[in-house]
Amino acid sequence: MKILVINAGSSSLKYQLFDMENEEVLAKGNCDRIGIDGVFSYKAPGKDVSIEKDVAFPNHTVAANKVLETLVDPEIGVISDVSEIGAAGHRIVHGGSFFMEATLVDSDEVVEKIEACKTLAPLHAMPNAAGIRACRQAMPNIPHVAVFDTAFHSTMPDVAKTYALPRDLCEKYSIKRYGAHGTSHKYVSQKTAEYLGKKPEELKMVTLHLGNGSSITAVDKGRCVDTSMGLTPLAGPLMGTRCGSIDPAIVPLLLDNELVKDEKTGEMRHMNGTELNNIMNKKSGVFAVSGGYSDFRDLEARANNGDEACALALEMFGYQCKQIMAGYIAILGGVDCIVFTAGIGENGPTTRRNVCKGLLEPLGIEIDEEANQIRGTVDITGKNSKIKVLVIPTNEELMIAKETLAVATR
Repeated sequence: MKILVINAGSSSLKYQLFDMENEEVLAKGNCDRIGIDGVFSYKAPGKDVSIEKDVAFPNHTVAANKVLETLVDPEIGVISDVSEIGAAGHRIVHGGSFFMEATLVDSDEVVEKIEACKTLAPLHAMPNAAGIRACRQAMPNIPHVAVFDTAFHSTMPDVAKTYALPRDLCEKYSIKRYGAHGTSHKYVSQKTAEYLGKKPEELKMVTLHLGNGSSITAVDKGRCVDTSMGLTPLAGPLMGTRCGSIDPAIVPLLLDNELVKDEKTGEMRHMNGTELNNIMNKKSGVFAVSGGYSDFRDLEARANNGDEACALALEMFGYQCKQIMAGYIAILGGVDCIVFTAGIGENGPTTRRNVCKGLLEPLGIEIDEEANQIRGTVDITGKNSKIKVLVIPTNEELMIAKETLAVATR
């Protein structure tokens, strides 16, 4: 079966078409700047085709139709008819308390529940829903499956997912730890078991999805038992521009004392919640600590040239990841392996070194510095290490395709 994977954002619609017989990517690309002016990209590796051009995308429906039109194009397309697509899988960031697993979108009610998660994922819920509506309109005769980033974390026990706030407020506003990047953590935990020649049920591991957004997950027998992101993707270690977990009293302190100029009246007033949320999500993290740099490649380059603020940002990131990882090893009662993945996890030897340094004596973790420089799937375990240390590239799109296939063929 051929599966079309869709990842819809507020102004984008990324896509990949998989042939699930061999898990090959037939084509992929992006409809970018939807509702602005429009840029369309398309790559078909088997046909040696790569294009990027300006295309007007007033909405997601037009973008979805452009994707289908290109996939069946007589010259550059990879299928002869849209009917060759057996199902579409949609990446959904937050399933709230509604969805604990990949779900068939067989009614408008499913989409409405995704939209109802907008308070939990304000940047993603409505665009995710818009992508589903557009694709269901463009491809009405195939199954559409919603795959949730939060689903893998739904197995967390109450002790891990419950916040110590009044129960009535938690129930009223669905406040609990949901986590994020679950699709990546699930894929990597399965690939790790495959790499080690084991079944997921035979392993305990900590997976570190480290990128501009970072999360760390404790996985026991293939199931998530704890994860660092919380109600929203703001919790955990400091990230590219996100503050990570902080003393919650900082929030009322700033709201009560920080003054800003009102754009409409020009008068000074107290900062509001939306403005503070924007600061914590977009102006904090290593960006704030370093003085304006969120790309870890820039941080490393500047730190190597003596920039103390950038060096501190890198140290803080490694330190906080280490704190969380070590805590999860304790919770799991020891682990068989720790696994690095995602942009920084896969391509950041300095970060991997910072996370693992000093852990040989207390935890039996050591990395091999020579192996640590290699990219791709690699065992970077040091010779004295009692715990395996691996780098496993993630593939969230393939995981979405796999889950879509499973749901669509039930």
